[in-house]
Amino acid sequence: MSALTNCVSYYNIGGAGANYASSTLGYCCTTPAAAGIGNITNAPGFANTNGWADLRLQSNSPSINAGNNAYVTSSTDLDGNPRIAGGTVDMGAYEFQSPSSALSYAWAQQYGLPTDGSADFADTDNEGMDNWQEWRSGTVPTNAASALRIATVTNAPVGLNVSWDSVSSRSYWLERGGDLGTAPAFQTIATNIPGVTGVKTFNDLSATNGGPYFYRAGVH
Repeated sequence: MSALTNCVSYYNIGGAGANYASSTLGYCCTTPAAAGIGNITNAPGFANTNGWADLRLQSNSPSINAGNNAYVTSSTDLDGNPRIAGGTVDMGAYEFQSPSSALSYAWAQQYGLPTDGSADFADTDNEGMDNWQEWRSGTVPTNAASALRIATVTNAPVGLNVSWDSVSSRSYWLERGGDLGTAPAFQTIATNIPGVTGVKTFNDLSATNGGPYFYRAGVH
């Protein structure tokens, strides 16, 4: 039994699940599909699998920018190069040092977006969030109905219920303000709110006077 994060576990031989039998994976490149957040099944795109001579990533590898920085434990990769290049750690032992895009390559390829950087800050579905924001939020860049936004604020037995469009692979923070003319206009009222598939509702128990109240949500 093992736990793998930011790893490539591919090309092993054996029965079903041989790449990661009895293991827990997160942000890993493997096959068949593994339970957990951030895993992909795309072939890793090693530079040379002939005799496994070079397990560095090719420039179009889906493993580029597809890891999670929170799990980085070393400042350098196996070559001694910076462990994070392009803003987000890669999957595997070697960091591709000159990524063209700040997006997860696997995520961009999933939605048919180029990985040359030209689509990073474009709003492909014209709903107010660019593709980098969509990637960070776990929303769909080709669907205008999929976006991180406050849906409703309604009365509750105590305080207010604040609801927003959510995904299960993210956790959220929530801020509240009463006067948008002040600085800072918002104060954090909750962090590490687990996401759900669909609409997430948070009960703001401290919203007990007449307001007004303004809310904004973000992802960790």
